[in-house]
This record gives sequence, structure tokens and C-alpha cells, in this order.
Amino acid sequence: MAPTALCKLVNFPVLLSALVLFLTGCAHLPSADTSPVAQQWAQAGAASPTSSPTAQAAPWQHQLFPGKRRNHYQYVWRQGRPAMAVSSQAGISAMRQAQSLPALSLGQIQFSWKVAGLIADADLQQAAKEDSPVRLVLVFDGDRSLFSAKDAMLSELARVLTGEEMPYATLMYVWSNQLPVGTVVNNRRTDRIRKLVIQSGADGVNRWQDYERDIRADYERVFGAAPGALKAVALMTDTDNTASEVKAWYGPVVFKPRP
Repeated sequence: MAPTALCKLVNFPVLLSALVLFLTGCAHLPSADTSPVAQQWAQAGAASPTSSPTAQAAPWQHQLFPGKRRNHYQYVWRQGRPAMAVSSQAGISAMRQAQSLPALSLGQIQFSWKVAGLIADADLQQAAKEDSPVRLVLVFDGDRSLFSAKDAMLSELARVLTGEEMPYATLMYVWSNQLPVGTVVNNRRTDRIRKLVIQSGADGVNRWQDYERDIRADYERVFGAAPGALKAVALMTDTDNTASEVKAWYGPVVFKPRP
């Protein structure tokens, strides 16, 4: 199908949501940042499945989205921890790292975050208000022949516009204002993006929250099937829909693959 025909069938805001984690990045943090906090943050996450004594994990890149105000990310110390600080003012952008973890190796993921406050008007179940102060995002490969007709069109349009196909599945760990922990929220535009609430309400604000999640178990619960290979991980804060402001901090992301 011609790109113009695809664009008529799928409007651009819908496409932007579906492609949110692999549109080409326009900027990145300096890969040669040698500050102690940057090094400790990176080294703590160096238990990446792709790392080895002779290979380095892929760099974290600042992922920007067309027409959207960018967040400000920087390495800092926060209460004695190395952290990735983010300040968002009616914006959305992500810090993304490519991964290559086979499905059979999917094990635990350890991460942490801290927020200065929640977004008062945010509601993950309403498209016009689905902002979140913190998200940890996992992107998976899979059998695209199982796509619905709508998702197949989105994937084809993604290939035409970016040279890459749409991710088979995207799982987001999120902090919700009001939804109970354990709630699964499907994206209204494509069910290949689903959110899992792991923190709810104001309890825990201004304190570090530490997590260890079983990637395979969470994926099977959320998508009802076995996962494919893990292709990327991202940290994403967004305040664009509610035009609000928020500050947050992310700890290092550590993978513990199955033997």
C-alpha cells in the first residue's frame, strides 16, 4: 500500500503513539561522560545481557519525538545514589538503550525511581490525560504475522517513515494516581502497547522505590502469551497531555538473565 494511502488510514497522532519507542533519536547524552555519577550509573547497569569482558553495553540515547517538547535528563547524585534526573514541562522524551536478550534468557529486572510529586490531572485510562511521572519501558520482538490488520498497517507505515518496523510488543511499568497495583491498561490506539501499574497513589512520593520484576511472568500476564526477544529498554517521563510539570529520578537498570 502506498505511504499516502496509509497516512489517510492512520492519522499521525495515532502513529506517533504506536511508534513512540523507536523513532530515530535526534540527540543523546555524551557517550564519553566520565563523571563519577555517570560512571557509577552506567556500571551498575552493566549487568546487561549484552555485556561481556570484551564488549560494552549499548549507550543510553535521548529519544525525541517530532513536534513534542523535550525533557531535560542529566546524571546526578540523589540521596547517596547515582541517578538519571529528569525535568519535564509539558513535554515527552525518553532515555533508550538497545538490548539483545533472547526470549529463553529473560529473567529479572531491577530498577528504581523517585518522584517529587504526582501529576494531578493524569489518568492512564484517558487518552487525553495519559501522562506519567515515571515509566520503565520494555520493547519485544515477536511474530508480526499475528498482527491485526490495523497493527500491520502501523508497522508498514513505520517501516516507510523510519526504516524500522513497529515493535511487536511494548510493556510499560508505570506509577498511577488512582489505579490499583496490578492493573493492566491497554493503549487505546494499539493493543501492542500495554501498561502494568506497579505503584499507586501518593504513598511513596519523595522516597526511592526499588523494584525487582520477573520479565517473563509479567509479559505472560499482560499479553497472555510467551515473550519474544527483548530489543530495548527505556526510561520515559511525559507531561505533554496535561501540560504539567514534574521532576523525577531513575536509578540504574540491571538485568539478571536466566541461566
